[in-house]
Amino acid sequence: MRPTAPSGIEKGQKSTITGMLINAALVLAKAIAGFAGNSYALIADAIESGMDVFTSAIIWFGLQTAAKAPDADHPYGHGKAEPVATIIVSLFLIGAALVIATQSFYHILTPHKTPAPFTLVVLLVVVVIKELLFRYTQKVGNEVNSGAVKADAWHHRSDALTSLAAFIGISIALIGGEGYESADDWAALVASVIIVYNAYHLFRPAFAEIMDEAPAGDWVREVTDIALQVEGVMGIDKCFVRKMGFEYFVDLHVIVDGEQTVRFGHDVAHAVKRAILQAKPVIYDVLVHIEPHVAT
Repeated sequence: MRPTAPSGIEKGQKSTITGMLINAALVLAKAIAGFAGNSYALIADAIESGMDVFTSAIIWFGLQTAAKAPDADHPYGHGKAEPVATIIVSLFLIGAALVIATQSFYHILTPHKTPAPFTLVVLLVVVVIKELLFRYTQKVGNEVNSGAVKADAWHHRSDALTSLAAFIGISIALIGGEGYESADDWAALVASVIIVYNAYHLFRPAFAEIMDEAPAGDWVREVTDIALQVEGVMGIDKCFVRKMGFEYFVDLHVIVDGEQTVRFGHDVAHAVKRAILQAKPVIYDVLVHIEPHVAT
């Protein structure tokens, strides 16, 4: 059984399900208010929330898959399912943004009525709810170190931003009166740009993880410092760290006295692995290669 994934995945799934339920309710509220209040910005917001429900389901499935234990076909586990889910979510976000932008241009060029004042109240409530949901989900994502959960959090923040943009656009349309009806649609267009921006910032780290890019932070220094404290270690030749889902894998080349026995090198390697796993439980496995010290 993996040491860190179960609790992390359980927390991530809980926050994801919470977001799905809230978003489902907001989709109905915003869609009804948007059509009744003649606001495309609010309808676009409802579309974005609908995408949130769908993409949260993808994240939940990704977390479920990442929780599976290693098997014969996946000896390193299924952790890559988590960044894959994040990439899918970011691509869906971009798709939703393109749909919103296209419809915004259409409504800008097509005369229509000014949005109803009550839509502002709906949007204000939505902004508060989504910002609180973002902070809750982001906190969980940071606690469990999950890119997918963080992606879900930024979904909520992008929804809050689109709602805020819609609020500003409708306010301008109501204050400006005749001739300012399209302010609502321009707000939806601005919201689509914000969504694309957030999608890229979700896609980049997830893609980096898929490509086994070195994780951010001082992982190499921290791991080598731990290894150098083990008796028998004379130095470190190489150290590679990669992230897979909720956990990290380390490949380490340790230098020992070349005049010692194979058994000695074997024992040192196990001692190094044990020390690293004890000091940093988020690391799932450490592969230690022994290098002989060459006297100069």
